[in-house]
Amino acid sequence: MVPLRLRSRQWIVDEYGRIIMGEGRKQILETIEKTGSINQTAKIMKMSYKGAWGKIKATEKYLKANIVHADRKEGTRLTKEGKELLKKYSLLKKECVEEDNRIFSKIFDKEEN
Repeated sequence: MVPLRLRSRQWIVDEYGRIIMGEGRKQILETIEKTGSINQTAKIMKMSYKGAWGKIKATEKYLKANIVHADRKEGTRLTKEGKELLKKYSLLKKECVEEDNRIFSKIFDKEEN
């Protein structure tokens, strides 16, 4: 059998299925941390400033907390809540991937025996 790999994605959604946190928002937050700029983040991610800001605002609205602090002089940075969200989502993703791979191996390695 040809070697197979599993790819899976995790999204945190609200009661209507609207994305609150996923891989794209994770990348937005990580890039803001690196660049200190939503504008630079949008350029790096090849999206509009309005699109990046809209995703941040949608997440903030649902969580009822600011996850990004923008200041014209100091630049943009993640708030304590933003850092915590990024940390928790990264841990969730890591553990989900590990468990998915364990289940995948259990099922597909079984077929080879």
